[in-house]
Amino acid sequence: MPRPENPALIDTFGRVATDLRVSLTDKCNLRCTYCMPAEGLDWMPSDQVLSDAELIRLLRIAVERLGVTDIRLTGGEPLLRPGLEGLIAEISALEPKPRLSMTTNGIGLAKRATSLAEAGLRRINVSLDTLDPEIFVRITRRDRLSHVLAGMAAARDAGLAPVKVNAVLMRGVNEHEAAPLLRYCLDNGYHLRFIEQMPLDAQHGWNRKEMITAAEILGLLQEEFTLSPFPAARGGAPAERWLVDGGPGDVGVIASVTRPFCSACERTRLTADGAIRSCLFSNEETDLRSLARAGARDEEIADAWRRTMWGKLAGHEINEAGFAQPIRPMSAIGG
Repeated sequence: MPRPENPALIDTFGRVATDLRVSLTDKCNLRCTYCMPAEGLDWMPSDQVLSDAELIRLLRIAVERLGVTDIRLTGGEPLLRPGLEGLIAEISALEPKPRLSMTTNGIGLAKRATSLAEAGLRRINVSLDTLDPEIFVRITRRDRLSHVLAGMAAARDAGLAPVKVNAVLMRGVNEHEAAPLLRYCLDNGYHLRFIEQMPLDAQHGWNRKEMITAAEILGLLQEEFTLSPFPAARGGAPAERWLVDGGPGDVGVIASVTRPFCSACERTRLTADGAIRSCLFSNEETDLRSLARAGARDEEIADAWRRTMWGKLAGHEINEAGFAQPIRPMSAIGG
């Protein structure tokens, strides 16, 4: 099907990508068992990572020419990107001004939440799978739980609200913490989102039978809370939401595996080394870095981005017999 003359990031199924996920680095200071091995990974060489100037150019093209309205900074761990506050200030100065957020593991956030907010960051997601220090060490292989909790509180106090918390439950490890995690978030004004464990680990060791499903998560929560459907329309949001005990607090579940939401997906992804991906689970990508470094004009880069999104598949096909896990792990793609 020929692509119509349309400047937006449209695909053949009528979806329009307006939400850009940007990986700033593949490096991370945790070693979560469901993400990477204990020894870490071979990180990208520095000359392959987009420079600040290259990154800002691509984001400017996305905002000015392609209709991107939301930008989320991810990693790896984005707080490890040198000069992050300056980069955020430049992104915030783009016109039209994008809604700017970030996903982080929270290590070091306590000292930087205020400066990040002052630079232009508007909202933050923090990964937190447990409130138990021993289980935190078991999952992340690092003794840093107190740092994460302090970072969340600092983000809330700095006005990066609402602070969203991303939690992954694992069978035999932390599924008993579903209700305590929700209670903690409700008590502290955070918005909790449980995420089904996805096949994006570097070891390619994901096992469907070991995954805690959305139905199981809701069952665990309903042992202590009354859940009712959230009244507002979900739209393209990845989380299905429920009011807790009548509200106003709520909880969300991102069920990428058992309840796919691909038909409403609004996301496009840029890796730290300048590749565009139409889907988190795609095995194909478009190298914009090489185009830019070869002297391509802005519109040539925009057209390459449009072509990539035009070819987006209907869904991620996790539940299909021929599904193949992406070669790149989550830390290299960006969440």
